[in-house]
Amino acid sequence: MDGLRDTAVVNLSSAATMVVDDSNFSLQLTTACLLGFGIRTRHAITRPTDAVEILNETPIDLLVVDCDMPDMDGYELVRWLRRTKNQPNAFVPVIMTAAHVRRSRVLDARDCGANFIITKPFSAKNLLERIVWVARDERPFLEVGDYFGPDRRFRDEPPDVERRSDRLRLAQLEAERAEKA
Repeated sequence: MDGLRDTAVVNLSSAATMVVDDSNFSLQLTTACLLGFGIRTRHAITRPTDAVEILNETPIDLLVVDCDMPDMDGYELVRWLRRTKNQPNAFVPVIMTAAHVRRSRVLDARDCGANFIITKPFSAKNLLERIVWVARDERPFLEVGDYFGPDRRFRDEPPDVERRSDRLRLAQLEAERAEKA
């Protein structure tokens, strides 16, 4: 199913959104992309410590945060947000962004309590699909040991999740077919 067809029934215009990214360029691109969907970013923040202050006082509906920032990285920010259990922000959907996503960083995002991680540069379509998927995500929040966040097990995969192993298998099959021809 095309993930964008599902977006017609999701109204994001009144979502209180915060974007945290230490790169002004990336921050502007992300907020412009969100505005294209009708989402006005209420808080465009370059310093995670400023985000902490706002999150302590103001409820938000969506947090888009860069993984790698000086002083306090995105993983620490999300971990802090989940552990504070500051209602209702402890339960806010979190999409993390990263320029380089290694498997270990995906696991870090999952383990800090993020809902999803996407690679920069991302397309507007990809970001919108992830926002809609996260908005509809029905995974329960769990508290296990020092973890508090959405259930780390996916029951329904997000649309169009491309795995490197799938690309490798496809390339191998194509190579085998080429040898036979």
